[in-house]
Amino acid sequence: MIRRPPRSTPLYSSAASDVYKRQLESMVTQLGFEVNIEQEESEEGACLQILTEESGLLIGKHGDRLDDLQYLVNRILQKKVQEPPRVRIDCDHFRVRQEEKLIATAKDLAEKAKESGKSMKMRPLNAYHRRIVHNALVDDGEIETFSPRSDERLKRIVIRPVS
Repeated sequence: MIRRPPRSTPLYSSAASDVYKRQLESMVTQLGFEVNIEQEESEEGACLQILTEESGLLIGKHGDRLDDLQYLVNRILQKKVQEPPRVRIDCDHFRVRQEEKLIATAKDLAEKAKESGKSMKMRPLNAYHRRIVHNALVDDGEIETFSPRSDERLKRIVIRPVS
């Protein structure tokens, strides 16, 4: 995914951003990590970027620990900040790299689907990542994407040639 320049108007107040930053910093330092946290803003929204030598431990497998941290910080702050915006938490720009890889994989599978005439499936993805894939391929008129209906949190996207 292309990294967008910072927004000129903040998405949340500086008081709220300090609360978010302090909460995240408190959580990760209590877990024993030495971190520096930078506040960033983009078109996707507010982001707290964790910079640390131990990023792999904070990120977890496929970003699972990062997702958990993001969920906890947002839930805690719903109690502390009136009408809080959702904040995104990243570690050493992992999410940007992950999204770029996801888009590249989706485009590769779309090409394979067009060449072979067969449907291709992605690995199971959460709703946020499925939306990224659908949006990355929406302008390609030779293929279509869909997620099977189910109650599962993680679903596979099917990429198939248009008949």
